[in-house]
Amino acid sequence: MKKFIITISILIVAALALNYAYFTLGWFIDFHPNRPCESFMKVEGDQILMKKGDKFEEFEIKGVNLGPGEPTEWQTDFAIDEKTYLRWFDMIQKMGANTIRVYTVQADTFYNAFYKYNKDRKVPLYLLQGVAVNDYVMNSHRDAYDKDFFDTFLADCRTAVDVIHGRKTIKLGKNAVMGTGSFRKDVSPWVIGYVLGSDWDSATIAYTNHNFKDTEGYNSYKGKFMYTAENARPFEALLAQIGDKVLSYETSKYKTQRLISFNNWPLTDPFDYTYDIDRYFAKVGEVDVENILCTDKVISGQFAAYQAYTYYPDFLQYTDDWSVTGIEKKDGYRNTYIAYLTALVKHHKMPVVITEFGVSTGRGMAQISKSTNINMGNTTETAQGESIIECMKEIKEAGCDGCVLFNWQDEWCKRTWNTMYAVDLMRSPYWSDYQTSGQFFGLLTFDPGEKKSICYVDGDTSEWKKSDVVSTNDDITLSMKYDEKFIYFYAQKTGYDFATEKIVIPLDITPKSGSSYCESNGLKFDRGVDFLLTIDGKDNSRVTVQERYEALRSTYSEAVYKMNTYFEYNVPDKHSPKFVNIDMLLDISNELEVGFTDKEAVKYETGKLVQGIANPEKEGYNSLADFCPTKDGVEIRIPWQLLNFADPSTMEIHDDYYSGNYGVEHIYIDSIYVGVSDTTDQGRISLKKYNLKGWKNDATYHERLKPAYYTLQKYWSEDNG
Repeated sequence: MKKFIITISILIVAALALNYAYFTLGWFIDFHPNRPCESFMKVEGDQILMKKGDKFEEFEIKGVNLGPGEPTEWQTDFAIDEKTYLRWFDMIQKMGANTIRVYTVQADTFYNAFYKYNKDRKVPLYLLQGVAVNDYVMNSHRDAYDKDFFDTFLADCRTAVDVIHGRKTIKLGKNAVMGTGSFRKDVSPWVIGYVLGSDWDSATIAYTNHNFKDTEGYNSYKGKFMYTAENARPFEALLAQIGDKVLSYETSKYKTQRLISFNNWPLTDPFDYTYDIDRYFAKVGEVDVENILCTDKVISGQFAAYQAYTYYPDFLQYTDDWSVTGIEKKDGYRNTYIAYLTALVKHHKMPVVITEFGVSTGRGMAQISKSTNINMGNTTETAQGESIIECMKEIKEAGCDGCVLFNWQDEWCKRTWNTMYAVDLMRSPYWSDYQTSGQFFGLLTFDPGEKKSICYVDGDTSEWKKSDVVSTNDDITLSMKYDEKFIYFYAQKTGYDFATEKIVIPLDITPKSGSSYCESNGLKFDRGVDFLLTIDGKDNSRVTVQERYEALRSTYSEAVYKMNTYFEYNVPDKHSPKFVNIDMLLDISNELEVGFTDKEAVKYETGKLVQGIANPEKEGYNSLADFCPTKDGVEIRIPWQLLNFADPSTMEIHDDYYSGNYGVEHIYIDSIYVGVSDTTDQGRISLKKYNLKGWKNDATYHERLKPAYYTLQKYWSEDNG
């Protein structure tokens, strides 16, 4: 009996060890070295082909990127459940897309859902599987041949291969950029290819090339499946080695291949620009996949994958050198987007796929395109669809073999360079920051409220109750509500005439500063006020801020105002009566437009308010509308960040910038003070207390498809027809 127990124990330990070696470490023995390799995808010339029956047909990638984020969760939590994925896959395919792209290995729930969705479907969804490089390693002091970069990148690529074939286990905490779980569903029949790498750091590429330019064995690579051209650089040789080992691994272990590509974007594209452009955009490294070649052992093929947005980084708007594109100006107008796309296709002998492009519907704006008027943010949900289709038409006209839109869903946790300073970055998943454009690239959005929002600014006041009244001033009544995205106001006055009357709502947000007088309009208040919300017709309504509490000045005074606001003689008085416009930064120093001797920041007024109907269920819907007149007043919604809330879920606001903070620090509040006036009464406007509670991590939200979804659905339907 004892021997039996020992034997069984040994067998169990051996089985566990083999399981660990196979599913976790990826060990395998090729028992069928002579079995032929197969692929249902291949490249011929500049075309991507898919096997249909006994023959290959041209396949145009019509895709959408799918991120792992949802409200109240970080992207690295990979928290989306199987039921949600199944619902989303159905919506994506009904939109007309044939492909989903993911940036890295997702949690096992994604692949389980993908398998379940496709297994009995005649027309499946396809997948482009990405492999990301850890941002910390990418942007560190290391070159790409460093063990933390190269070895980890290669291991992650092999992991992705095992995952799509359903033969991998990834334990929690074992990988910084991947989901976890037991991957047992073979989704490889629907995976058309790999997109390897992230948005390369130009400096890391330059550093790698510099370190190894004269080192034997680093400027070239010759493998069984991939090799480098004669003029390849060390970083390209590294990518050739990665690609070769990925193809070798999948070929020997699974006897299949699929398309392979290496991620690229304008900051590391293969083109030569002027010195000024290279200097301003820090474009110091290049990746040219034409220097990475396939041997005759590759039966699938390679395509060039590029991120390409209309607005950043738009190098061509700063130069008259169009030799890189071969496109002439037409009537003095230069469409730099199609010029850039055409240049990519012209340069490459292999197919080109734009694997990332998109349009944000955020209220805030972070980049502008002078050539196309398709900017990063400050775009309505209706215009988003029109702009996406404009880009798609130009991608196709340029000769690309397909495109993948960014993004399927909005992601609350996303950050944007020009609002990061103003919010608590550790709390971003718990509220919808409409000022941060990076959160709103999706076709699917998440509105506050479990089934509907608490308020819609649309002229219908039926949602306002007596319990919402906060302040009354003579014949004007002010009501308030708030949710995870906005703070709402309803100013009501019998006989109100929007065309001729003005309404002002003073707000005391911070207890640290504020003015009881506004010098620009002569209004007086019974306590220190930080913001003035003024409704003054369609074109002159805005939010202004008392100059000491101006967030932009706190961080970007030198770039915007050419002075250091923390020098003693520049510090605004706590009770300064000066109220200023609220601006958002677009470019810290636009050297290429104004010259190196006169650096100027570019900004725009984000405090200016837009009139319109903000209810998506009503005709004339304008997703960027801030206020709407009613029969006897006006409804208003203000995004939290515009009032210096760093995290409304915990009611965290900006502290005083000048009390030893030298920038944005945070304090917590449990109330604000608000008032209302039609400005006819010259007495002091009384402000009343309005209690704030927040919601901490318990945000509510519901899904809604933006109008752009249906616009794209119609376009793809007609395109297929």
